[in-house]
Amino acid sequence: MPLTGVPTARTERFRALDLTRVPSPCFVIDEVAIEENLRVLAKVQEASGAKILLALKAFSMWSLAPLVARYLTGICASGLYEARLGREAFGGEVHTYSAAYTERDLIEILKLADHVTFNSFTQWERFQPQVEKAHRDRPSLHFGLRVNPEHSEGNNPLYDPCAPHSRLGIPRSQFRGDLLGLDGLHFHTLCEQDFPPLERTVRAFEEQFGEFIPRMKWINFGGGHRITRPDYQLDDLVRLLRDFSRRHGVQVYLEPGEAIALNAGILVSEVLDLPWNGMPLAILDTSATCHMPDVIEGPYRPRLIDSGQPAEYPHRYRLGGQTCLAGDVIGDYSFQGPLAVGSRVAFEDMAIYTMVKTTTFNGIALPSIAIWNSTTDALRIVRRFDYEDFRTRLS
Repeated sequence: MPLTGVPTARTERFRALDLTRVPSPCFVIDEVAIEENLRVLAKVQEASGAKILLALKAFSMWSLAPLVARYLTGICASGLYEARLGREAFGGEVHTYSAAYTERDLIEILKLADHVTFNSFTQWERFQPQVEKAHRDRPSLHFGLRVNPEHSEGNNPLYDPCAPHSRLGIPRSQFRGDLLGLDGLHFHTLCEQDFPPLERTVRAFEEQFGEFIPRMKWINFGGGHRITRPDYQLDDLVRLLRDFSRRHGVQVYLEPGEAIALNAGILVSEVLDLPWNGMPLAILDTSATCHMPDVIEGPYRPRLIDSGQPAEYPHRYRLGGQTCLAGDVIGDYSFQGPLAVGSRVAFEDMAIYTMVKTTTFNGIALPSIAIWNSTTDALRIVRRFDYEDFRTRLS
């Protein structure tokens, strides 16, 4: 029976939430949507034999760790703090990769992680004393190298690990055959993409690094897989994973981040002021630069519930934040009715790469975090931030 994705009507669910029930600004995560995503990923695991990890760099909400742990194999971390959070809160396997480790961090990571992946032969060789000691203490510890198949699938160099002169992964020209002590390879090329780019990437990986695969126990296909998008080609993915694992006799891993929390959260904000400068403006208590920096880095225009394109509805506004950064602009939107001071708005798909990247630039408060159940309407505020959270980051 073909696998099916998640429902498409999540915006309708969030329309049912009374936005005044939460403080503003506030991230609101629908635990029902999270579990729907996890069920899809669990079906892929079961059908393919691959193991799926939550990439904490995209979604580190440990309040939902027990739910995640019911469905996924474990987590992948980009450094010591994520590895520690994964071990303490999420359980399961802990995989860690970093573009470079400090000796201090690596010593701790070797106590926490099940898989440790290095970005270069120089780091692998430099830290051999620490690696050998850790392996004596924990014989089940696995080690791998990240490779760069030099196969780009993205259009934005900012998110392309295979862009020219990338620091991420070892290109074939620099790869050596002396793999003593290593039992896995890791590649990552995708960003918010579906199955065909993965299929092409796997082909490129096999062409360049296939001679080394027979010496491996595991291959990590990295992240960027938007598996829980409603139109993702799940059956093709399962076929590829199952075929690759059988042909090469290896355990395959995937480490998506956004797929776990895709379309599962909103960012609630309130209108503070409505000035005018050549067009109507709306200043919000949320900020692009502080609370959703990908809006500026991407850049992209986030979806906003009950709004339209700039000229779609009669009332057009440019939405921006409180900070002194001139470019702290979220985008131009139109509404069927005028905004007012105190109006609440909700930005969509704000569970991923938002909470993990927030800052307190200008002393702007961090958004609160709430968990909502779209089936029962139960709501709980799991975290509020205050002055001490700002103060203790400084000295």
